[in-house]
Amino acid sequence: MSGTSARLTPPAGAVKPVRHPDAPAPGELLGSHYEHCFGCGGGQPHGLHLQARAGEGVDVTAEFTVKAAHQGAPGLAHGGVLATAMDETLGSLNWLLRVIAVTGRLETDYVLPVPVDTVLFLEAEVTAVLGRKIFCRATGRIGGPEGPVAVRAEALFIEVKVDHFIDNGRPEEIQAAMSDPDQVRRARAFEVNP
Repeated sequence: MSGTSARLTPPAGAVKPVRHPDAPAPGELLGSHYEHCFGCGGGQPHGLHLQARAGEGVDVTAEFTVKAAHQGAPGLAHGGVLATAMDETLGSLNWLLRVIAVTGRLETDYVLPVPVDTVLFLEAEVTAVLGRKIFCRATGRIGGPEGPVAVRAEALFIEVKVDHFIDNGRPEEIQAAMSDPDQVRRARAFEVNP
């Protein structure tokens, strides 16, 4: 990225990320962490329906198709939607570390316009960890993994406890998620959301 702030540069003492032994296997589809998430949830009719897959290391790939509901300028993806796709992909990395983390900072560079009906291929990786801070970066390419770069992002995620969501979320949604009899879905609802 050309304009990366010092806050996104891993400081001295940051260490290389370590994939958790219980992380999903390489190539495994991570699935939605919460049905109503705008980024990955199936319960959002105009959401991104982004699907991420675990990579070999502490990295993921993802795809989403830009739909008419995602427009900013006529026929082109809204920059905020592209930032959301980057944030969702970067947030998926936390599943490989097996931590609950929220976006602390996200910087996005827009390189090329992204037309409606385009498939955006995203790649993201954790670059360093320091205490509760997780440094990561992502790239979005038009059409596939070898396509032209359309968007880049760097982010800082902060590890939190589940109380972050319980104390700050709307009580009805928190209670519904916590009452889900499926233990895996219940736990994943609180994984990677700001």
